[in-house]
Amino acid sequence: MPDDDLDPSPPTWHDHTKVDEYLGRVGGLKYRLAGEEALLEFLPVAPRRVADLGCGDGRLAALVLEHRPDVEEVVAVDRSAPMLTKARERFANDDRVRVIERDLDDDLTPLGEFDLVVSGFAIHHLDDDRKRTLVSEIARQLRPAGVFANLEVVESATPELQAAFYAAIGREHGDPEDRLVNVETQLDWMREAGLQQVDCAWRWRGFALLVGNA
Repeated sequence: MPDDDLDPSPPTWHDHTKVDEYLGRVGGLKYRLAGEEALLEFLPVAPRRVADLGCGDGRLAALVLEHRPDVEEVVAVDRSAPMLTKARERFANDDRVRVIERDLDDDLTPLGEFDLVVSGFAIHHLDDDRKRTLVSEIARQLRPAGVFANLEVVESATPELQAAFYAAIGREHGDPEDRLVNVETQLDWMREAGLQQVDCAWRWRGFALLVGNA
């Protein structure tokens, strides 16, 4: 078969087309906005140091800073060059935010300790072994009374429910980079890592907020 007839590879998070398409619709997903609102209830009263894992364009980090303006430092990490460009533009005049190119497959230990670790729809791109290890690293890096709040895409209970979720968010076939895991398995990983008060604090179909305390 001639090369011209081959289907092109699907775009990835390193491609501007995929990033621009995602950012163009994400603000209109009312249930995602509801999840972000739910996350705010779990912010520590006075966090000094915050990590945003898989920060994308910095949307979640900005939300934290809006509601906790006394934060001293936010470390925002991502591996997508187009997303990092957007995040750096967003925080160009905010010395509190350090935007770093870093893969979530890499050990978090060098980043130091945090009072709050958040992640918005990013960890589900990792393979399951790394997800589990990452949760353990987060638990070790949290300071006493620290909080881990993961707003995530999760696996639905049946293929039919999964398809209905994708239809509801306007993505008929989902994302080929997704590696989804059910809620209960992820909560078990958080408990095994030593986190306390672990719970699925909010859920709508395939969106869920998973929270645990140090």
